Amino acid sequence: MPVYNVNVKWGRAIFCDVELNTDEEPMVFKAQIYALTGVLPVRQKVMIKGCVIKDENWGNANISDNITVLLMGCKEEDLPREPSVKPLFLEDMNVTEIASVSNTPAGLANLGNTCYMNATVQCLKTVPELRDCLKSFKGGLGISGGMISAQSVTAALRDLYELMDKGISVPPIMLLQVLQMAFPRFADKNENGTFVQQDANECWTEIIRMLQQKLPSLSNEGFDSKHQYFIDQYFGGVFEVELKCDESEEEPITRSEESFLQLSCFISQEVKYMSTGLKSKLQEKITKHSQCLNRDAVFTKTSKIKRLPAYLTVQFVRFYYKEKEAINAKILKEVKFPMEFDAYDLCTPDLQALLMPMREKFKDEEERRLKLATQMKDSVLTSHNNTPSDTKTTFTSEQFSFDTDLGSNNSGYYRLQAVLTHRGRSSSSGHYVAWIKQNENCWIKCDDDVVTPVSSEDVLKLCGGGDWHCAYVLLYGPKVLEIPDASSHESLPNNI
Repeated sequence: MPVYNVNVKWGRAIFCDVELNTDEEPMVFKAQIYALTGVLPVRQKVMIKGCVIKDENWGNANISDNITVLLMGCKEEDLPREPSVKPLFLEDMNVTEIASVSNTPAGLANLGNTCYMNATVQCLKTVPELRDCLKSFKGGLGISGGMISAQSVTAALRDLYELMDKGISVPPIMLLQVLQMAFPRFADKNENGTFVQQDANECWTEIIRMLQQKLPSLSNEGFDSKHQYFIDQYFGGVFEVELKCDESEEEPITRSEESFLQLSCFISQEVKYMSTGLKSKLQEKITKHSQCLNRDAVFTKTSKIKRLPAYLTVQFVRFYYKEKEAINAKILKEVKFPMEFDAYDLCTPDLQALLMPMREKFKDEEERRLKLATQMKDSVLTSHNNTPSDTKTTFTSEQFSFDTDLGSNNSGYYRLQAVLTHRGRSSSSGHYVAWIKQNENCWIKCDDDVVTPVSSEDVLKLCGGGDWHCAYVLLYGPKVLEIPDASSHESLPNNI
C-alpha cells in the first residue's frame, strides 16, 4: 500500500511525519491537514514539487517519503474583514447566507452511501445538552496510526457540529474516516469501489457508545447527578426486571435491573401503534434453567421502566434476516407514532408515584388555559370593544428532571423532535433521511445536503405501509411545562 510520511510546510510552521496514502482520495489528506492547521479543505492549495493537488486525484505528482508538501491558505478567522457592513438583499445571498438568516440547519454531503451517518448526525444534533457537552470537550483527533479511540470519534463529531453551526453544508470527511477506522465494516466497498450502504441504527448505536465513554456528566446548581457520563445521564434508562417460573410455584421470583439506551418497538401482525409495539416485549416468555426443576423451563419475564431518561430513543424493529436471499429484509407494515408520547404506563408503580406531582401541574395548567380561553371568548362577545388586550404573558419553564437525578424525566411526557427514516427494501440498500423539528409549526427534512421545510403532517405520514420513507429511529425529548408568571395569570397565553 503506497503510504508515505511527508512534511507539510504552512507559512513558518512545519508539520513532520504526516501520513499520506495515495490509495485514498486527496480530500482525505486535506482533511488531515485541516485537523493540523484549521484551514478548511475548500481554502487549501496543496502543492507537491510545483504540482497542484486536486480534490479528486493525485495527478502526476511525484510523491516519496520525507518530501515537503507546500500548503497555502488561511484559517477562516484569519481572513480580512470588510471595514463596514453593506446591506445584503435576499436575491443577492448565496445558499449558505440564506441558511444562516433563515435559521435553516446545514446539510451534509453524501460521500458515497453515507446517508446513514448523515441522518444520524442530524438527529443527534437536536439535543441541546449534547451540543453543549461536546463544546466543552477538550480532546483532540488522533488519526495517524494505532487504534482509533472514542476520543477521536467524539472530537470529530464536535468539530463537525461546530462547522454546521456556521450554516455551512460540509462533507463530513473526518467523522467518516474515524468511524471507518474504528469500525472497519463501515469502510466495506462493493465491486464498483463505492462504500456499501450501512444500517443507520448500528451507526447511531456505535456513535452513542463512543460518546458514552468520553463525555462526562453535566452538573447544575440545585441538582444531583447519579451518573458519571453524559450519555447515561440524558439517554440512559433502567428496567426493573422480574422473572417468574410458569412451571413451578416453588421457584423463587428473581428481580434485577437492566440498563437501556433505546427502546425497541417490535412489529407483528397485531401492532398498529408504537405504544402497542413497545408494550408487547415488556412481558414475554423465555426458556431458562430452573434450579428447582433442574431442567430448562418456561419463565415469564416482566420489565418495567424504573428510570426515564430526558431523551428517549425508540427503534422500530423493521428488519429481519431472510436466509434464502441472505439479506436483512424490511417490514413495511404501517405503525403509527405520536407527536407527544406518554410513557407512564411503561413505568414501575414506584416511578409512577414520583411522576404524579409534575403530571398534576401539567393538568392544572391545561385546565387553567382552557378556562382562561373561555373567559376571553365570552369577554370579546359581550364587550363593545373587540380589540384584544395588548398585555403579553411571560412564562417560566419548569425543570423536566428530578432534583435528585439531573438528566431524567419527571413527568413521563415526551415530544417528538427527530425522526430517522429509511426508504427501500433492506437495511443494506435504499436511502436514509433525517426529519428534525425546528419549531412548533415547522419541521426540516435533511436529505444529505438538501434541506427543505416540511409540515408536522408530512412527518406523521412516515409511519410506513409502502415504499415511501418509513420511520426507523425516533428521538423524543422532554415535554417542558411553561407556566405564566404570577403577574401574568390573568392574560391569555400566546400559544392558546
